[in-house]
Amino acid sequence: MSEPRSRASAHVGQLVRALRDRQTISRKTLAERADLDVSHLARIENGQGNPTLYVLIQLATALDVAPEEFVKGLGADDLPPNLKPYSEADFRRELRRRSSAG
Repeated sequence: MSEPRSRASAHVGQLVRALRDRQTISRKTLAERADLDVSHLARIENGQGNPTLYVLIQLATALDVAPEEFVKGLGADDLPPNLKPYSEADFRRELRRRSSAG
């Protein structure tokens, strides 16, 4: 099995699987309830998927949890290393750095 896309993807996948296991339902049953393809659900549970907001809401509804449960505690450090979101202060510093370099 491949490595998860990111810590965020691994977190969401582990949570989906734990909630599904707690309800003792199969992956197929959850996929049907959430109106997802079972292979898409498998990728999410394995940390390989990158579920959209819509998919997170579908899963939350099917698992009877609030959608925010999936992102609680996650931050920028949990994103893939190639994504670098900036705070307002970071963004301004980066703009100053770029303008002084050019």
